[in-house]
Amino acid sequence: MSDMTIAPRRRSRFGLYFMPVLVLIAAVAWTGFWFFAASQVGVQADAWRAQEARAGRVYDCANRSVAGYPFRLEIRCADPSVMLVEQTASPQTSFVAKLAEILVVAQIYDPKLVIAEFKGPATLAEHGAPPSFAVNWSKGRSSVVGLPAVPQRASLVFDDLTIDRTAAGAETPLARAGHVELHGRQIDGPTPGSQAIETVLQIAGGTLQDVHPLLTQPFNADIHARLNGLKDYSPKPWPQRFREIQAANGSVEIVQSRIEQGDVVSVAAGTLRLNAQGRIEGELQMTVAGLERVIPALGIDKLLEDGVPQATLDRVAPGVKSQDISNLFGALNRAIPGLGKVIQQNANAGLTATINSLGTEAVLEGKKARSFPLRFADGAVFLGPLKVAQIPPLF
Repeated sequence: MSDMTIAPRRRSRFGLYFMPVLVLIAAVAWTGFWFFAASQVGVQADAWRAQEARAGRVYDCANRSVAGYPFRLEIRCADPSVMLVEQTASPQTSFVAKLAEILVVAQIYDPKLVIAEFKGPATLAEHGAPPSFAVNWSKGRSSVVGLPAVPQRASLVFDDLTIDRTAAGAETPLARAGHVELHGRQIDGPTPGSQAIETVLQIAGGTLQDVHPLLTQPFNADIHARLNGLKDYSPKPWPQRFREIQAANGSVEIVQSRIEQGDVVSVAAGTLRLNAQGRIEGELQMTVAGLERVIPALGIDKLLEDGVPQATLDRVAPGVKSQDISNLFGALNRAIPGLGKVIQQNANAGLTATINSLGTEAVLEGKKARSFPLRFADGAVFLGPLKVAQIPPLF
């Protein structure tokens, strides 16, 4: 019987090449998809710019490039600018903001989430005029969800923010902040079918110049607010927008506000509205720890030593003349030498006691505090019965 040799069965190499071929096909398809998406960036950007231009926000980009293959789209815009048309009380006035560069990043599988980084400095000017403000930062970034439609939520963050007023080539410090965050989102309004905007503003190490000496010292702020009554986002002069909010019975609800400056801590909550004359109405319930340190910081003691300006008396004591106060102190000094000076020097302590009597004792973050209402009536601001400011109408 002859030996029979069975030839070995040739193994198919299909399985050996299947996965590499599949990966290659997927890579080619993904590459084609990415380049198609990249080619649509310009189309979508132009459509979005046209939409924004109709809303009064004109965007421009001197040089645009697209990168980020394979999983991201990175759109880099050099020398970008935005012109805001009909956004102010003077509809014929437009403002132009210019930046050094913007880098916009979107994941190709989630294009509605856009993250951007801003490179300073930036300038702000009236159209056709020299820059009036210069803004700079060490790191600036934002995130927006919901584009290209109206954003559902957005965040803006800056580190080492500086704002200067510019005039005749010179810059004057206006504001500083070590860290700033602004978050906003759309939420359901107080009535069925209405919309509201919820915002959170956080400032760390902030200072403001040319507003009040108290604000020149570093402060931290954390403010949570809700705006009701905003109908749309189209460009309108601010008086018109405020008038629409008032007609819709809109309001600004301060859900919680906390401001800290050294040993002074203040919290507040309440609701403010506009009346038919465009003046602010409402009330904020405030609690302040370290109130006795606020009085000297406001400069009231120095004010009493140097004399009381008539404008101040008009706010806090209408009808009383500044000259009458000076004459009274002089007469006291003539009758009993030094008496007028003693009264002036002790007026600050008396005023502190008066403010303390306006509210009730409280404890804030383990510190002794005073709780009192800050009332707004027809634009006037009252600390208890004491009128401390007058805010002009907003329309």
